[in-house]
Amino acid sequence: MGKPARLFTLLALSLSLCSAAEAVAGPVRGSVVDATGASLPRALVRLLDETGRERSSTSSDSGGRFTVTVDKCDACSVETSLTGFKPSRVKLNDQTSLTIVLELAPIADLVTVTATREAAPAGQVGASVTVFTADDIARRGTTLVSDLVREAPGVAVIQTGGRGGQTSLFLRGGESTYTKVLLDGIPLNEPGGTFNFAGLTTTNLSRVEVVRGAQSALFGSDAMSGVIQLVTARGVSGARPTFTGSAESGGYATRRANGTLSGAARGWDFSVGVAATATDNRAPNSRLEDSTLSWSAGGAFTNALTVRAVGRLETGRVGTPGQTAFGRADRDAFFDHRDGVAGVSLEQRISANWRQRLSYGFTRTRQDSTNLKEDAPYVPSYGTSTAPFTFFDFTYDTHNVLRRQFASYQADGRINASGRFAQLVTIAADWDGERATLTDRAASNVVRAERNNIGVSVQHQFTGRRGSLASSLRAEHNDSFGDKWVPRVSGALVLHPSTNGWGELTLKANAGRGVKEPTILQSFSPNAYYLGNPDLLPEIATTWDLGVSQRLAGDRARIDAVYFDNRYENLISTRTTNFTTFAAQYFNIGNTTARGLELSGDAAIIPALRVTGGYTYTDSKIVKSTSDFSTVLKAGNSAFRRPRHAVFLRAAVTTKRVNADVDGQYVGKRADSDFSSLSPEIRSSGEYWLWNLSLAVKLTPRFELYGRALNLGDADYMEPLGYPAWRRTAHGGVRVRF
Repeated sequence: MGKPARLFTLLALSLSLCSAAEAVAGPVRGSVVDATGASLPRALVRLLDETGRERSSTSSDSGGRFTVTVDKCDACSVETSLTGFKPSRVKLNDQTSLTIVLELAPIADLVTVTATREAAPAGQVGASVTVFTADDIARRGTTLVSDLVREAPGVAVIQTGGRGGQTSLFLRGGESTYTKVLLDGIPLNEPGGTFNFAGLTTTNLSRVEVVRGAQSALFGSDAMSGVIQLVTARGVSGARPTFTGSAESGGYATRRANGTLSGAARGWDFSVGVAATATDNRAPNSRLEDSTLSWSAGGAFTNALTVRAVGRLETGRVGTPGQTAFGRADRDAFFDHRDGVAGVSLEQRISANWRQRLSYGFTRTRQDSTNLKEDAPYVPSYGTSTAPFTFFDFTYDTHNVLRRQFASYQADGRINASGRFAQLVTIAADWDGERATLTDRAASNVVRAERNNIGVSVQHQFTGRRGSLASSLRAEHNDSFGDKWVPRVSGALVLHPSTNGWGELTLKANAGRGVKEPTILQSFSPNAYYLGNPDLLPEIATTWDLGVSQRLAGDRARIDAVYFDNRYENLISTRTTNFTTFAAQYFNIGNTTARGLELSGDAAIIPALRVTGGYTYTDSKIVKSTSDFSTVLKAGNSAFRRPRHAVFLRAAVTTKRVNADVDGQYVGKRADSDFSSLSPEIRSSGEYWLWNLSLAVKLTPRFELYGRALNLGDADYMEPLGYPAWRRTAHGGVRVRF
């Protein structure tokens, strides 16, 4: 062979090798993650040929994994997109395994696990969801979950006085017992839905999710008007474990310290957080001392089997002086609590499209409410209102222990995962074993009660490029009320995809039923003045909502609007059965409605400035009263302590060294009672605006100074009547990271 022939042969061989390098045959596998390495589910993954024609497509699963299949593709590329993230295109040579990193858009879409019981982008589910991240918690300096979620549409929080006072949450006009609270899937509510947010801190949390609307089809009893889920932080891989800590002090003799140690290596991670707070608060005998210990640890035994353990302990003691706005403080009464929860879960990938999860949790709550000394009598008064008689102190001493065991099995499967749509199936079975010992030490009276709840849920989801549809049905068996079926349907439809800077327009709709068991007292109390009733029916919620979400300016702004309509039936309360002895018993005697509008928006027009805000209008009405004699609770009135109007605003400035936030909250008038027989009677709490300022200055990569000014306008307000809240105050401290 001559020299020209040899050169020609070599050139042809080289071109053949280059073409082979650009050709891909067989499946392409990989995962989609964000910049932190967190998995991104339901991202659209498309395999495109050199002309841009789609050859194959799929979506990532709950773990961010994907597989696209093709017989042969020359000069192909993989295009990945997800609303709230910048799209990515990766050219393929001979790779068949990829890790695709999507950068956040200015207004990101966050992952929620509560809306469907599996990981899904909030923008792709029909449910009304608000997600607060670890960055949100850190930048706000928020130490209480109740303060954090005040910035979620539809949420109203009522705190009795200063920090540590009884704190109730009302969601979309429902009762304070209508929101189910979960920690990594483990229920935290007392039997019957009661939950005191006073001692629940944000320590060692990576995310807080608020899902509005009845969710009993997925989570069973108590999920009447919504669910709040707390997700414990996990360690992140690094050269060595990381410690972050802070210490601060400020007004009302407030002191707080907290620290978190976390790390990960070889597929295993851990995170441990501790915090302690002390404050004298505003009123006499209202000093608070509380502490938090939180932990999470887990990892992979194999590529298909992972384990995780979580736990949390909240302890505290706070003085309870009573309605100090109306008279003298109770000088010795106090409330002491110890709330513990621990759980473990195993998750297994059975195949590429199926996985199963088994989990167990145990919660124990101990509560002591004590007032052993009689304080001096007094006549309540406020402004021009005065009680017509003297009030006397009543002593009490109660000790309650509440325990719950929780076991759950869940299987998730993907059907038709490739192509333009996928079907997802979830089957879940949950068991709650509730036990309670309620002790009235002053009366030498003990109530011991137990009951079991078993629920089985089936959910089918249809997901595609233009939306999703989820249908759920649950059979709930409860030892108190028997059997109940609760359905739910939720959908999202993309009316207009993102094009030329005009962002995605999505229509969302939800409808469902909620169910709630009676509390332990309502079912089992032996006290003649509030006698339990074993024949109580469950309280029932019927809810629906319809909304739109519009993204604008290349994902630099988003506007959401949701109309909701809720009906709550079979409300449980006491009814007098003997007017001579004033004996009373619990019955199902009340109905209420709540409908309204939630508006919210985000804007990040320039990188250094982000503005968020929202407005909630709630038209609640008592249809059938739970009290024949109360002027506040009579039919036709607004529901108790639920404001008609609420607003939140926040402007956040971020630079390389300085973070500054200004936030404001407006709470409108709401029906209330002085509970002190004042004349003339006070039947509503006044409106108020609160403005706060926070500032953090990074002096070095490991050292930061920060401060917060609360209630800048020095508003003198009460959330429930009789309990003055904090006036203007300031706190400051240092934050370190090693």
